[in-house]
Amino acid sequence: MSARLLIAAAIATGMTAAAEAHVTLETREAPADSYYKAAFNVGHGCKGSPTVRIRIRIPDGVVAVKPQPKTGWELAIIRGKLAKPYSDGHGGMISEGVTEVTWSGGKLLDEHFDQFILRAKLPNQPNSVMYFPVVQECEQGAHRWIEIPAEGKTLGDYKEPAAALKLTPKP
Repeated sequence: MSARLLIAAAIATGMTAAAEAHVTLETREAPADSYYKAAFNVGHGCKGSPTVRIRIRIPDGVVAVKPQPKTGWELAIIRGKLAKPYSDGHGGMISEGVTEVTWSGGKLLDEHFDQFILRAKLPNQPNSVMYFPVVQECEQGAHRWIEIPAEGKTLGDYKEPAAALKLTPKP
């Protein structure tokens, strides 16, 4: 079986299981080389404890990241050197960008649901999967949604899988 078919199978079987209780993306497929609004769904706290911080690592190849401020939460952006520079669309090249986004200082009760949103440009890698590791910190405890499936595994094989996005061919 080809690597592409394995990836498709992993998404088809693993994303359904991951949707039940983990931090997931609202829209789990997007065209490669497009702008994408990533809404990270947070559906619970940590064994009843409220969520007080969400930290998202931006995968290599995802650029032009702009997080949405959230009332009652502080927004922190970490910038660093990009794995591969990209064109700014005006004749220049951009070699540094957002590598991590954190919302903190708010309080999302365990019995409530919310979304943390950013917009970004996706790489031109159709038929691939990008993983967004997320650390969810609570007043007591944390969840590290950072597990990326090894070959032959699915998101459903892991206790705390990373949020996954399938890149589809351009329309």
